[in-house]
Amino acid sequence: MASGPTTRRTFEPWDDPKSKPILRVSSVSKSYGSVTAVDQLSLDIHRGEFFALLGPSGCGKTTLLRMLAGFERPDTGRIELDGVDMTAVPPYRRPVNMMFQSYALFPHMSVEGNIAFGLKQEGLPAREIKTRVAEALALVQLPDYGRRKPHQLSGGQRQRVALARSLVKRPKMLLLDEPLAALDRKLREETQFELMTIQEQVGITFVIVTHDQDEAMTMASRIAVMDRGRIAQVAPPTEIYEQPNSRYVADFIGSVNLFEGNYVGGDGAPTMRCAEAGCDLSLAQPLLVAPGHRLWVAIRPEKLEISREPPPPGTLNCLSGVVWDIGYLGDFSTYRVKLDSGKIVSAAEANRMRLTERTISWEDRVYLRWVPQAAVALLS
Repeated sequence: MASGPTTRRTFEPWDDPKSKPILRVSSVSKSYGSVTAVDQLSLDIHRGEFFALLGPSGCGKTTLLRMLAGFERPDTGRIELDGVDMTAVPPYRRPVNMMFQSYALFPHMSVEGNIAFGLKQEGLPAREIKTRVAEALALVQLPDYGRRKPHQLSGGQRQRVALARSLVKRPKMLLLDEPLAALDRKLREETQFELMTIQEQVGITFVIVTHDQDEAMTMASRIAVMDRGRIAQVAPPTEIYEQPNSRYVADFIGSVNLFEGNYVGGDGAPTMRCAEAGCDLSLAQPLLVAPGHRLWVAIRPEKLEISREPPPPGTLNCLSGVVWDIGYLGDFSTYRVKLDSGKIVSAAEANRMRLTERTISWEDRVYLRWVPQAAVALLS
């Protein structure tokens, strides 16, 4: 079986004009009294995607997921699944399953009973139910746990049982509402890769709601970053991180340094005049805006080179400041540098060798620099 990253690199149906989405959300809105939870939202998700809805609490991602499941009905708009209008179809008639954050296992039933429950409700033959339950248990690597009760399982095992129960009915789409939130960090990271492997094996479209950026970046083929009921950007994880389309997306995904200034046109290299940086910042390419236009430059901490040695004269994008704070995180260290303007800038450096003595310490004067291609210019 191909590894997850290799599979996702060649899986890009959203770039194929002939590819028809399995899910089409068109101008959907949902309000609760005076509060608009989802606002004129449109979205296409393709067959076989592992799609993430990402955003802070209150951005509308769970409301959208519940409308896809049929637990909420949109005030306006249309939801189509595999070409069929599902807007007014009740949950039990949709070819969709939802895995809840709480797992919602029946405590009095065995693992097998929990997984078989939905199949029995559909009236399937006992032999087929037994076969499909065994296949589901094998899929989630719990073949010998069928007779146990939920209270006899660890949190990670209960999560797998809930996943098996959701998949055993073979839905066209699986909706996951913060499914890993109850797990500790190490188990959560391990389970992310397990979910990716399972999704590739079954080929079902997964739509996951999460506020965990690392979770979405690890698992998703594409991410929709949501803000106040709308989608700010939809793109693969690498594009979301490296080419955010706004300050909101840049600031929400990972750590970022944002510099504000005004565009400088002319015949020379494009630059931004930036008082808080203490110098003009060189841009990677010209922008289609007039000189003086307000903009921002976003640069990730790991793209910055930090050194105590002054760079050669004429070095582009070179800032100077004093180390204000240091965070040691094992695999890398974060340096918070206070520029002469008072602005705090973060730089990250990998700890490639065991630290016996720091080369950079508190209150050291340091120099930060980056190549123009490492930053992105934002107009909003």
